[in-house]
Parts: sequence; C-alpha cells; structure tokens
Amino acid sequence: MTDLPIPPAIIMILGAGLLPFIHKYARYFVVLVTPILACAQVWNIPVGENLLSLNIANFELSLLYGHAYSKIFGTIFTIAAFGAALFGLTQSKLSETVSAFIYAGSALGVVYSGDLISLFLYWELMAISSTLVIFASDRKKSKNAAMRYALMHFLGGVVLLTGIIAYISLTGSSDIVAFNAPTSILIPEFWALDMNAIVMWLILIGVLVNAAVPPFSAWLPDSYPEGSAFGSVYLSAFTTKTAVFVLLTLFPGTEILIYIGMFMIFYGIIWAILENDMRRILSYSIINQVGFMVVGIGIGTEMSLNGAAAHAFAHIIYKALLFMSAGSVLYMTGKSKCSELGGLYRTMHVTAACGIVGALAISAFPLTSGFVSKSMISSAAIHEGMEYVWYGLLAASAGVFLHAGIKFPWFVFFQKDSGMRPKDPPLNMQLAMGIFAALCIIPAIPGWAELTLYKMLPTPTDYKSYTTEHVVSQLQLLLFSGLAFFVLLPLLKRTPTITLDFDWIYRGFGRYIVLGVALMSKLPIRIGRILFKKMLKKSLHMISHIHSPDGVIARAWPIGTTVLWSVAFLGLYLVIYYF
Repeated sequence: MTDLPIPPAIIMILGAGLLPFIHKYARYFVVLVTPILACAQVWNIPVGENLLSLNIANFELSLLYGHAYSKIFGTIFTIAAFGAALFGLTQSKLSETVSAFIYAGSALGVVYSGDLISLFLYWELMAISSTLVIFASDRKKSKNAAMRYALMHFLGGVVLLTGIIAYISLTGSSDIVAFNAPTSILIPEFWALDMNAIVMWLILIGVLVNAAVPPFSAWLPDSYPEGSAFGSVYLSAFTTKTAVFVLLTLFPGTEILIYIGMFMIFYGIIWAILENDMRRILSYSIINQVGFMVVGIGIGTEMSLNGAAAHAFAHIIYKALLFMSAGSVLYMTGKSKCSELGGLYRTMHVTAACGIVGALAISAFPLTSGFVSKSMISSAAIHEGMEYVWYGLLAASAGVFLHAGIKFPWFVFFQKDSGMRPKDPPLNMQLAMGIFAALCIIPAIPGWAELTLYKMLPTPTDYKSYTTEHVVSQLQLLLFSGLAFFVLLPLLKRTPTITLDFDWIYRGFGRYIVLGVALMSKLPIRIGRILFKKMLKKSLHMISHIHSPDGVIARAWPIGTTVLWSVAFLGLYLVIYYF
C-alpha cells in the first residue's frame, strides 16, 4: 500500500493548475519536477489493488487502480511528459504547456481508472485538452484542424459512452474486466445478433477511433502536423497509446484485431511513402506502428501482449525523438515540406544525429529499442503458427525502414542542398533530444533489456532478441530495404503535393452534404413563408375590397334596402333568442 494514495493524474493536473500563478523561473522548475513526482508515484502503486474509491449514485468509482499494464504505461507517459516539457521549456507558450500537462494527466487517469465511468471522464478530458494543445499553435489551419480533431474524438466518445451505458445496464457493474471476445462473438450471425456483441462492438469502435484505425485515422495526420513544434511532441505520445492500453486491458486475444492491425500497418506505410510533409510522414508512421501493437493484442499470447506493451514503450520514445528532430527543423527554418529541405546536416549536427537514432530505432535496427520490442510480436506470431501474419510483419518492417528509417532523415537532412544553414536549436531542445536518443539505445544494449524494459512487463519473459538468426535476418532485411530505396530514389523524390486521405469525405464531399441538409431543413420554412405571404396578400385584398371607399360595406345603400336588412337581422335575433 502507498502512504499517500494520490493519483499520478492529479499530480500532473495540479501542476498544470499551478503554472499560471508562478514566476517564469519557478515555472521552469515546476514543469520539470511535476512529471518526476508523477513517475515516482507510478512506482508506488501496486498491481491489483484499489487505493482510492468514490461512491456516486450507488456506483463505486475506482480512481486509483493498478492494472497489469499500468506501471509500464504510467512510466513511459511521465517520461514523455518530462521530455516534451524539457524540449519546449523556454519556447512553448504557457497555454500550450498547461493544456499539455492536463492532457498527460488525463492519459495517466485512464491508465489508473478501475471502472468504466472514471475511464470515460478522463477519456473526454484527454480529448478536450489535446484539442487545446492544437489550438495553442495559433494559426488558422491549426484552429480548423483542432475543430475537426475535436469533432472526430467527441463522436468516438459518444460511441464509447453508449457502449459503456449498455454494458452497465446489462451487467449492473462498471468494473473494468477483459472481454476475451473471439471473432465469433464480435461478428455473430446476422439472424442471431447478440446484445453482448453489440455492446462490445460499441466499446471497441469508441476505442479504435482513438487508436487511429482507418477509416477513423485521418484526424491524426490532419491535426498533429498543425500543432506547434513542441505541441506535436506531446500529441505523439498519449492518445493512440492510451487506446493501446485500453485494448490490452479490455480486448486481449480478440482475433479480429490481428486483421485490423495488419491493415493499419500497410495503410500507414503507403501513405507515409507518398507524403511530402515531414511531420505528416511521422504521423502516418504512428498509424503504422500502432498497427504492430494491435496485431500483438489480437494474437493474445503472453509474448505478444508483452511485445505490444514493450513496443508501445519504445515507440513513444523514438517517435517523440523524431518529432523533436522535425520540430527543431521547423523551429529553426520555418519549413516542413521535404521538397523545401535538404543539406541541413552541415550545420544541424545534433538534430541530424538524434533524428538518425530515432529513424534507426523505429526501423528495429540492432542496438536500438525497436529491435528488442517489435521482434517479440513477430516471434509470437510464428510461435502460434501464423505464418502469413509473420510474413506480413516482416514485409512491414522493410516498409518502415523505407518511409521512416531512410526517407525522413534523407530528405530532411541530406539529398539536395536547400541552401539553408540553420544552427542547432537552443540547449534545452538539444538536451531533450539527447536524453531520448540515449533512451532509444540503453534498453537495447545486449542483456540490458531484461534489466530495464522487460522488467516492467506484467508477466516474466525469457525472450532473447540477440540471437544470431534474428540479428543476421534483420540486418539483411534492412540493408536490402536500403538498397531498394536508393535504386528507386528517382520515383520516391518528393514534389509539392497534397495527399488525400479519408478526411476528404467530411472535409470536401461532406461539406456539400451538410449544405444540402441545411437547405432541406430550411425548405419547409421557405415554403411556409411564401404561402403565408400569398394568403396575407389575398386577405388584405379582400379586406380592401370590402372596406375601401368603393367597397361593399362603405358604399351608400338605399333606405329601403337598409330597412329590409335591419328587419331581417332583428327577426333572426328573435328566433335565436326564442330557442
């Protein structure tokens, strides 16, 4: 038991609330110390114990519960928050840092929620705060992207909430437990649709939106590149990996996730190869890498689940490093398109070196963290007799080296000479990149993975990544991928282009649908207004015809006619009065 059961999420959120009220130098101290305190609290929370509860409307909310994967995700989330805070220590705006700390805190809240209600509350807080991080970039394109980002995540939140309410109605409990649902339950026969399957599908879809599963993935490359050079580092770390944590907790061994993950892997590779903007390349690469984790979750063995968690840990570090490298280039040059960059290695030595380390790590190059994490998933596939999955993962590893391992550093730092000679970014930004570059290497030193990365996994593992077969095969794969890149370089050369993704449906065609719906909604009002005007015009014409000086009532009548009408009305009155 902990002596002081304060959720790490509350530590981060309180730190965010303190920042606007202190001097800027004290603010620097709080920004760096808050993630460290949250990380220390993460390591104080035991697994399987509920340390903080709150009873609301007869529901027991578990606000501090240690799940099997809480320690490894809590640790990497706090490390990512520290690194991103250091990277933008003196350059990031106050509003951006406050929003980012709430964002990181809400991700930690999801990791330590023991019930679906508190998980959903943190889930929505994460959507709101991450939207504000994008807004903080303070550009028109950023604001539009933030609105689209918010709409997509709120839509996913509504689906998730519907599933949670239905689940509570069915079971009477809001506790977080694994569904362990095979494909046959999630996809029942259409004539025997099961309510349990509907509930699981709603929750799964709500989570998959945050995991950036196509066709729900366009929000990621649409919004992340529109954040600031510093905000994008935060954005790369939390949303998709929080979804991976929830999938690990709720849907381990769900077979359909294997196919979803494989689709994500190749979808991200293809779009990243076509892309020209360096931060959009890295954004599509997130979809690709999360696909590896989703495949591991779908396989569902101890090794594959360990591999998914370990790969999420490694991915957050090297992806943050890559976004730091890209952010440094953007900060110093104001350019983000590969067709406008090149030759920066001449003056941006630290940035180029750290970017290359991150590129090698994402490619699972030996002596980098990706090598000791990603291979666990492919090994689990072959151990389960899933040869086609293993071949797909092998081909995908080659594709990752093409689009992220070579393409990103080559077109940004090498290729043609752009003529720009920017220096490396300020010291705090270089220090953050250096720390994360070291974290990409330290767990991959032979024998150190068992003492660092594997030590945080929920189940003990005796997996050995440094076997002769694995090292040789991986080097062969990467070297031939590199050869293919340079042979095909004329075809891969980037030009000023725009990549169309599924977001075209709601950004382009969807606009006309909205306008059509708006027009249809106004049509009855317009028709009613026209009919009312015509009726009013006819009524006024009739009244004018009767009451005008030449009208029936206003004209002069003979005395005899007047007497006749008077007698008639008087007789009618007497008859009515009599009855």
